[in-house]
Amino acid sequence: MAGKRSGAQSKRSQRTRSAEQPRHDPALSLERIVATAVELLDAHGIDGLTMRRLADHLGSGAMSLYWHVDNKEKVFDLALDSVLEYRELPETAQSRDWRGEVVHMLQDWRAGMLRHPWSASLLPRRALGPNILRRLELLSRTLSGAGVADADLNVAIWSLWNYVIGATVTRASFDLSDEDMAAAQQRLALVSEHYPTIERSRLLLDDDWDGAFRKGLDFLLDGLAPKY
Repeated sequence: MAGKRSGAQSKRSQRTRSAEQPRHDPALSLERIVATAVELLDAHGIDGLTMRRLADHLGSGAMSLYWHVDNKEKVFDLALDSVLEYRELPETAQSRDWRGEVVHMLQDWRAGMLRHPWSASLLPRRALGPNILRRLELLSRTLSGAGVADADLNVAIWSLWNYVIGATVTRASFDLSDEDMAAAQQRLALVSEHYPTIERSRLLLDDDWDGAFRKGLDFLLDGLAPKY
């Protein structure tokens, strides 16, 4: 009888452990998890993404997520890589104009990060995803093919990297309302005698962000252009 009771208890124990273990949710997929994570990051930022909130939006249990991802850090990696995908110019559209190719790459990169501003903050710590590595490889190959010396290639890449990241972060955060712009203009008018050059150039009031980005990029590329 003792042996029978022991066997029954063992079966009950196994059923209890089985019920406690997280079950795989067949409706979940890595693609759904990543897409939903991107939506949450767009809406709530980096601090607003938790595994619990992600699971709630997926209509799943938090433990079910771990069938697909190890932890939240992995979710960040995958979400970032997904928004950095780059569709290269088709060969028929490519030319021998290396500057045009670089401008296309970097404008596309900036536009993608502006659609997902959180990505600019994550990228410096997570620069090993396949899509960002592909972008960097294409950029390196284009600059090298244009004649940038190997000894200067890393400096060229980091200069462009810093420019794109900095321009994106500034644009995403420096978004003045019409009231703010009017107040800034009044303030500058009052102190213009102390800062005449800033007042004349309207430094803090110029809102042509796209034009400024392109012109600044031209300044950089002028410096990178091989001198023959």
